[in-house]
Amino acid sequence: MGQARSPLGVADLQRVAARGWRALEEERLGDWLLRAAGGFTGRANSALVVGSPGLPPAEAVAAVARWYADRGLTPWAMLPGVQARPADAAFAAAGWQRGDTVLVLTAPLGPVPVVAVPVELSPSPDDAWLAAYADGRVLPPAARQVLTSAETVVFAAVRDAGGAPVAVGRGVLTDGWLGVSAVSVDPAHRRQGLGTALLDALRAWAVARGGHSVYLQVTEDNAPARELYRRAGLIEQHRYWYRRLSG
Repeated sequence: MGQARSPLGVADLQRVAARGWRALEEERLGDWLLRAAGGFTGRANSALVVGSPGLPPAEAVAAVARWYADRGLTPWAMLPGVQARPADAAFAAAGWQRGDTVLVLTAPLGPVPVVAVPVELSPSPDDAWLAAYADGRVLPPAARQVLTSAETVVFAAVRDAGGAPVAVGRGVLTDGWLGVSAVSVDPAHRRQGLGTALLDALRAWAVARGGHSVYLQVTEDNAPARELYRRAGLIEQHRYWYRRLSG
């Protein structure tokens, strides 16, 4: 995977990514996409702020707040790239608090090395996969539906001798773009190349189906994951952050 600039801009790549991580309910506010999924993940429960909402900024922010309040959810907004700065100012002025910064990394898909570690690929996650992904959290009922709702999706797992997953990841293919998410490696099995094996297996799966590029999202403070993806040739395309209205 050589380094190259993404063939898509920020807004179009975010739209691709939204199709790869679908909410249970989606509604448009102009170009903005309002998403709700019972509170499972920020991506599926936030307004994707790309393009124009068709309203003055303050009115658009108030409309987003009402939409989430009507569903009993905390209002969240996802603001990607420099294009979101004017809207970000409106959310900030309305008292929405800024969260962590997330990096969106991309790379072209090229020849894939032989995966040295056996990686199981399945069209749906079993209970053991979900437990490994949850990593001690209690997943809400919406989790399985969000994880499986994409058009072309696969679930990767490296299992120990007893069949328990020690590393898991999810891949989705949208318009030739492989989206990698839900990567989790058991702490006792880290630094053994399992994360690389998962990524390579997902890349090979996507290439076999005509995939041309890969994207993934990683928090700015996750240094080990960022180093893994840097070694795999992924480079930063843009950043986004969330705004949350509390109280």
